[in-house]
Amino acid sequence: MPVARPELSDSRVIAHVDMDCFYVQVEQRKQQSLRGQPTAVVQYNSWQGGGLIAVSYEARKFGVKRSMRGDEAKQVCPEIHLVQVPVARGKADLNTYRNAGSEVVSILSRRGRCERASIDEVYLDLTIAAEAMLADNPPECLETISEDVVQSHVLGLEEVGSDARENVRHWFTRSDASRRDKLLACGAFIVAELRLQVLEETEFTCSAGIAHNKMLAKLASGMNKPAQQTVVPFSSISKLLRTLPIKKMKQLGGKLGTSLQIDLGVNTVGDLLQFSEEKLQEYYGVNTGSWLWNTARGINGEEVKERLLPNSHGSGKTFPGPRALKTVASVEKWLNELCEELSERLQSDLEQNKRIAHTLTLHAHAYKSNDADSFRKFPSKSCPLRYGTSKIKEDALSLFQAGLREYLGQYNVKISGNQKSGWGITGLSVSASKIAAIPSGTRSIMNYFHNQEETFPQVKLSSEQLIQDAPLLSPSEEDSLESGGHLTLQSLEPWIACREENEETKYSMPLDRQEEDKDTCKEKLPDKETSICSSPDAEVYRGWEKDQTESSGDYLTVKIRDSLESEEGKRKPNKEKGMSTISRYFQSQLSGSLLKAEHAGTSKLSESSSLSACQSELPQENSPARGESSVDAHLCSQIKLKRPAWSYDIDEIDQDILNELPKQIQEEVQAWLRPQKRPNTVKRDLGITRYFLPAKDK
Repeated sequence: MPVARPELSDSRVIAHVDMDCFYVQVEQRKQQSLRGQPTAVVQYNSWQGGGLIAVSYEARKFGVKRSMRGDEAKQVCPEIHLVQVPVARGKADLNTYRNAGSEVVSILSRRGRCERASIDEVYLDLTIAAEAMLADNPPECLETISEDVVQSHVLGLEEVGSDARENVRHWFTRSDASRRDKLLACGAFIVAELRLQVLEETEFTCSAGIAHNKMLAKLASGMNKPAQQTVVPFSSISKLLRTLPIKKMKQLGGKLGTSLQIDLGVNTVGDLLQFSEEKLQEYYGVNTGSWLWNTARGINGEEVKERLLPNSHGSGKTFPGPRALKTVASVEKWLNELCEELSERLQSDLEQNKRIAHTLTLHAHAYKSNDADSFRKFPSKSCPLRYGTSKIKEDALSLFQAGLREYLGQYNVKISGNQKSGWGITGLSVSASKIAAIPSGTRSIMNYFHNQEETFPQVKLSSEQLIQDAPLLSPSEEDSLESGGHLTLQSLEPWIACREENEETKYSMPLDRQEEDKDTCKEKLPDKETSICSSPDAEVYRGWEKDQTESSGDYLTVKIRDSLESEEGKRKPNKEKGMSTISRYFQSQLSGSLLKAEHAGTSKLSESSSLSACQSELPQENSPARGESSVDAHLCSQIKLKRPAWSYDIDEIDQDILNELPKQIQEEVQAWLRPQKRPNTVKRDLGITRYFLPAKDK
């Protein structure tokens, strides 16, 4: 498989900025008396003075190293100040250092693409800013150069003697320099300015490397410390790598670097130049072989990714020696502590940065006291992350149980309680990864992840919305309304709660899904004007609507009419296609009486027209379209005012036609013909007009 090769003539401007002895600087900013004094930050564990996690440059001059413990450091440097790292939940609390690092990142990101690599280091892509400076104000045209820029180290220049700074000044202002070198010079000006801003605003010093790719920039940032910067011109790349120990290269400090030393006799990066790309691919595979070949020549195409926030969150603790955890109960206790910290950080990230994590992972280091395979690694386990401290604790414990069973080879055994099984846990950590921003348009995502009050505005329904979307009335509620009663908010409370829940669900969906739902509803709802205008009773409807709208006492009835129309459009038919309402069976006999009722202009309009409200369904050979079939249900919901008393002539009904109807329809019609003996055959799937059927005779 061919491997894409980065450009040999890379002209990007990449910087790697490293915060000098960052933990010490944070403590010195809190305690100004520590500035300039030999200082070290130690772990909370007091055994032998605690392990050193950061050592100031003043202490390093006395020979203090990070590998020492506090007591040993005091023997080497009696004047050293040991500052204990903050402690929370029985482990180191690094939030102070994380927040301080964020201050620096916010400043460095002002001039280019910024990738936060760790708590105290950052990559910058300054290509665009350098090109703009080269076009508008090139270094050779500058009258003065700041002292911070002149103090830069340019790899390949002679820095010995009194002319060292003058050589650097000349290199930056050369008019005959190549475009790549001019871009690097502009990058050095920009980085020097950013470092000065960091010092002024945060009191922290930084070191930096400026080169054409990330690999070279990182190597350069550590060459001259503290508070200095180093530039790697294209012509000096081979000089930098020729004598560099192979173990100093990123990703070559472990097994791969050891293999190069043992199998190929490679001790420096320059030693790799003697091997062809094909030879390296033969030993280490296509991808790794090509990467080694490129690395030996200073070629690296890795991009600076826009990332100001961490890719993952984690919380862990070690239990060395006799402090190893040997029961599930003790592991569970510490898992709870770690999960609480992780949950807090996830919640903070969610609230501040609107990001959510998707994967929970558990890592552990373990041993078996009576097994020769105790060196076998404890398997890491992952699962989808559920927000909420209790859920994270539950899932983390399940992951540990699964990993422990696999580690011990007891796949079908549940290990719990305080039983001891000859194993010990020396390291435990939980992490959340695959963190992504909340999709735009998700309005109430906070509801899904915590039980606190919703941070997004909740949907509040006005009284007018409640009336417009009122639920269907039961027959008893209709009787109450017709007899002069009123609908109360108490009677609507169950429906209001359901409606608000549906509204919250709606706004928790992405906007594009909401638009899809709108379109679907539009397709389902019959067009109001088309449905009414195409009805043979259109004029009756218009006259009735005008009278009712002008009547101030029937406002609620008009609103409920709109609700019934909307609800009918949303309901799906329960009968098969081709079934029309039974009222169409009597339509030819009814339409004349309806028109007469309109010209009469009396309140008997509803009595003469309500027969068309019968909602059983009749099969027809040439069935009307779905929209036409729903006109009757739509019309009856508009005309309904009160329960009518209607009559019919049994002699006018053709029994032969009635016998041809489906059995269910026959039984329903027979019930209408004999109300006093009508069985309770109304089913839930007969439609909303079941509420408007004639009342039973007492």
